[in-house]
Amino acid sequence: MFQTLSNPRAAYEKVGLDMRVETADPHKLILMLFDGALLAVTSASAHLANGDKMAMSQSILKASSIIAQGLRDSVDLTEGGEIAQRLVALYDYIGVRLQFANIKCDASILEEVTRLLKELRGAWDEIGSNPAAHPKTKDMAA
Repeated sequence: MFQTLSNPRAAYEKVGLDMRVETADPHKLILMLFDGALLAVTSASAHLANGDKMAMSQSILKASSIIAQGLRDSVDLTEGGEIAQRLVALYDYIGVRLQFANIKCDASILEEVTRLLKELRGAWDEIGSNPAAHPKTKDMAA
């Protein structure tokens, strides 16, 4: 009648994440995507350092999916103009770099991707802190 949970902590964390996603504004969702991508790249680096290439590849695949299907797909090219086009190009570049990191098992490429994602996340966080300074961006996120 009752099922026991094999991993109650994971179930609790999933419910917590689901609630944060459901209640977050679009700006916060983008920050969550950056955080997820950064966590996946950090995990890939740790797996590489431990010699676990399979786990590294899985983490890189997760980061790539977040960047391509989350961050890149959220860019509004019709309203964003040149900035949006450059952002898409940067996301594409990061995706290619992740592929090279996976093929070459190259920690320096993962460090480069981490740096780029941190810079982008910081800029996005700053925009959210001062939406009046960037009204067009605020409109695009809504």
